[in-house]
Amino acid sequence: MSSNFRLLIIDDDEETLFSLKSYFSKKSYDTVTAENGLEALKIIEKSDGQFDILITDIVMPTVTGVGVIKVLKKKYPKIPIIAMTGYGQHPEAMAAEAEADIILKKPIELPKLEESVISLLSQALKK
Repeated sequence: MSSNFRLLIIDDDEETLFSLKSYFSKKSYDTVTAENGLEALKIIEKSDGQFDILITDIVMPTVTGVGVIKVLKKKYPKIPIIAMTGYGQHPEAMAAEAEADIILKKPIELPKLEESVISLLSQALKK
């Protein structure tokens, strides 16, 4: 299913970002990364929202994942969003309130994350 789908992955942890980019790039996804929400919003704006999936950490400095999700759902509501969280006060509730399509807890199992990506892409293609 990975043929030419474009992912934007946002995480302030360099190791996590590198792991996710490496994994999805090897699976032939066109993978773009951002180290924080503000950088991600600039990338999204510059590309006019041309992403098939957004994967974001929730707790980050500058602009949080919740902030990114809220902006994206308002401006580009068709882009599916996976929120990842490892800590913080009730981040799952915040992600759900911001309308993330799927919420996963860190540490992320890469095959499980890929299953979520494939599921959301399949749903998007049916619409």
